[in-house]
Amino acid sequence: MTHFLLRASDLPYQLPHFAEISDEDYAPAIEEGMADQLAAIAAITADPAPATFANTLVPLELSGVGLHRALSVFFNKASADSNDRIDAIRAELAPRLAAHGDAILLDAALFARLQAVHADRHALGPEERYLVERYVTELTLAGAGLDAADKARLTELNGRISQAETAFELALQADANDLAVVVEDVADLDGLTAGEISAAKAAAEARGLHDAYLLTLVLPTAHPHLASLTNREVRRRLYDAQRARGSRGGEHDTRATALEILRLRAERARLLGFETHAAAVTADNTAGTPAAVRAMLERLAAPAARNARAEHAALSAEAGFEVEAWDWPFYAEQVRASQYDVDLAALRPWFEAERVLRDGVFRAAHLLFGLTFTERDDLDGYHPGVRVFEVAEEDGTPVGLYLLDLYTRDSKRGGAWMSSFVDASALLGTATAVVFNNLNVPQPAPGEATLLTFDETTTLFHEFGHALHGLLGRATYPKLSGTNVFRDFVEYPSQVNEMWMLWPSVLAEYAVHHETHEPIPAGVIERLEASATFNEGYATSEYLAAALLDLAWHELGPDEVPTDPEEVAAFEARALSAVGLDLRAVPPRYSTPYFAHAFSSGYASAYYSYVWSEVLDADTVAWFKESGGPTRENGEAYRRHVIGIGGTMDPLESYRAWRGRPAPIEPLLERRGLA
Repeated sequence: MTHFLLRASDLPYQLPHFAEISDEDYAPAIEEGMADQLAAIAAITADPAPATFANTLVPLELSGVGLHRALSVFFNKASADSNDRIDAIRAELAPRLAAHGDAILLDAALFARLQAVHADRHALGPEERYLVERYVTELTLAGAGLDAADKARLTELNGRISQAETAFELALQADANDLAVVVEDVADLDGLTAGEISAAKAAAEARGLHDAYLLTLVLPTAHPHLASLTNREVRRRLYDAQRARGSRGGEHDTRATALEILRLRAERARLLGFETHAAAVTADNTAGTPAAVRAMLERLAAPAARNARAEHAALSAEAGFEVEAWDWPFYAEQVRASQYDVDLAALRPWFEAERVLRDGVFRAAHLLFGLTFTERDDLDGYHPGVRVFEVAEEDGTPVGLYLLDLYTRDSKRGGAWMSSFVDASALLGTATAVVFNNLNVPQPAPGEATLLTFDETTTLFHEFGHALHGLLGRATYPKLSGTNVFRDFVEYPSQVNEMWMLWPSVLAEYAVHHETHEPIPAGVIERLEASATFNEGYATSEYLAAALLDLAWHELGPDEVPTDPEEVAAFEARALSAVGLDLRAVPPRYSTPYFAHAFSSGYASAYYSYVWSEVLDADTVAWFKESGGPTRENGEAYRRHVIGIGGTMDPLESYRAWRGRPAPIEPLLERRGLA
């Protein structure tokens, strides 16, 4: 009997029956889903009729639907609310799932049928033609054309890589939990808000520390609390904890695992006919080659480092001593306040989470697309802290469900992300989507307001941009639905959505003091805009440093990867020195031992995607400003050419059709103060 996790749920919008799912349900469902899909593939390849779109592509698209349902629930559980049993299941399944993928991607008979359909693709409709082109490209790059011996070796490599990536993520999360900073005297938390202090108290209580406060760690090197804590020693302790993750030796040290991943990826790339892993990844992204990526990153690196050095001198003058990495965020806010009369920490009472969500994030979506959001208390999420909202068009047509998981917890990995449980697909008869956002905001004590930082507010708008892409992206075929686009394009819609955070007509609705109900002070928007490039040297440099580290590691051949974990720091130093980003007070946003994007989250050789996408983003923001902002007319144009098409066509072709030209880089340079 088909496991219930593989079937479409009878709940509204096919929302999974989370309350009925136990940890022991996942492995059997996934095993059954893999078997079902392989049986469907075997039926396709056994068909004696000549290959057509109808007898090859359509059943191929239908073959993995049940497995996808089970995996979407399982992997969200593993990321957002894990436990020891889930971690063990994930580790056990990793090589099995890799082998399952290879059994399909390397199937010679399936590849031959796809090639036959591809040869006659010009007779197909646009979406059908693009689908078969994507399949042939992906199977070719995955090794479908290799001989049997090479395929066997490739399958072995993929299994080992999958196991190592899972091990990296689990070790990193465990080490981050171990390194959370214990503070015994509340006076040492001076500068934090009451909500942040109560969150630290609650985190300590959850660990059985009844007379202390616990500062949990986040993924990026610069912890948000560094901007507020007045106690320099506590700042240093917090920074040191962030930097120590994965590099202390012992069972949670990730460096040897990272090096193993690099060697295996490099060997796989050579087997597939590429010089490096970076070449293999960029070949199927809009960038095309590692050289194109490096050229762009290095073009930005020199002016960014120049600006960062000037900023460091100014901050050191303000502090009266040479500012270190743990001081920079704090003194940056001091200088921002003195030079621009902008105190980001003081703005938090105007960023109360509920108003930000309803009157900011949701309102901007309504202005642009006519969407409405209604909370469904009768529908359960996968955790008690998850909220469920029904999304509809202006005329009431259902769009789907949006789930929000706002708060941090030990069972959730760091960072912020979006994914989906259900994608809209005409072939599957699903006209609506179910998407979710995860953030890691500290949760204050019951009854206290959740006041977001400026960066957390930006992150909520950003991740909701991904959610909109998932909700509104429409396609006939599952493979092309929602956010299934190139990795170095997918960040573009989310970055565009950040624009509405400070758009005057949106800000005026949500930025209301949570106690006095007064609007954000007059002129604050102008001052924020005037300070837009302040500290941008730091922000750009820390990002570029991480992107260039990711690229440098993945430009190595299998024999060039170091074997000693102690060599990781030296490699990083050389790579950053080579591009002028060896700035002691400006560490990379992510260092190798805790670079989850590169070693466990699918952004290997693709962390450059954020700035690559930002070229499109900056050009689009300029268009919105020139065209009247968040109007329905503008929203419909953006929806029609960008987020509404899912992955049904080349996104850059659609962009050029909309704008009449490719996106220029000048708006990006101006935005980041690099012009």
